Amino acid sequence: MQKMWPAVFLIAGGCLVFLNCTIRQEHRQAHLFRSAAKKTHAAVTPVPISFEAVQEWYWIRQDAVNARLKECNADILFVGNSIMHEWENTGKEYWDHHFAPLNAVNLGFGWDWTQHTLWRLDHTDFDAVSPKLSVVLIGTNNSNENDNTAEEIADGIIAVCGRLHSRFPKMKILLLAIFPRQAEPCTQRTKVAEASALASRIADGRQIRYLDLSALFLNGDDSLKQELMPDCLHPNKKGYRVWAEAVVPVIHEMLE
Repeated sequence: MQKMWPAVFLIAGGCLVFLNCTIRQEHRQAHLFRSAAKKTHAAVTPVPISFEAVQEWYWIRQDAVNARLKECNADILFVGNSIMHEWENTGKEYWDHHFAPLNAVNLGFGWDWTQHTLWRLDHTDFDAVSPKLSVVLIGTNNSNENDNTAEEIADGIIAVCGRLHSRFPKMKILLLAIFPRQAEPCTQRTKVAEASALASRIADGRQIRYLDLSALFLNGDDSLKQELMPDCLHPNKKGYRVWAEAVVPVIHEMLE
């Protein structure tokens, strides 16, 4: 019996280390959510979209999303901008195959910046649903020219995840790094990469996981694979297949 004590102590010690690390990460996560909520710059200030070109379809889509959520069978939420929105068009084949059977609802809206997504989350009817997972990809539209800094974009991403966590405390979140953009390395691409890295601090590897798929869309010389992103921003059908094949195993693992 005496020989068992060292093993018992090692196991107990390991459990305590894991528990302490978990508690520290939860405190860090909560601090980052509170910090983002206290800031006042544009990326974290909820506002309805104001671009005249998108007004009609945008609000029709918002009504359709609310109607879908009232059906009470939303297990996964996909939250983002046009890149997420296009699962319904360019990526529809893979959405129908991989995500529709999982009762996924697409909350991606073209043109959205983080502040527009925050406003939509505040004005979406979630009363009838209790999703298990949310996949978040947002922030690239905030990176245009001098609109927002990397730190501000990260604040916006964290604020979006904070809204989701506040509304559904038991729901897991898969936070995706902003996809690389532009044909060659540039200031804008560096900005979105820095924003993603800063936002990844909220990930604890359990309730919130961070996944960077950038390498899938880049060549060895860091030029963008334009056979996957012809416009250097949005994936084409082949790009959505690559994205789906990379993310589906992670989604299933998180749902388990």
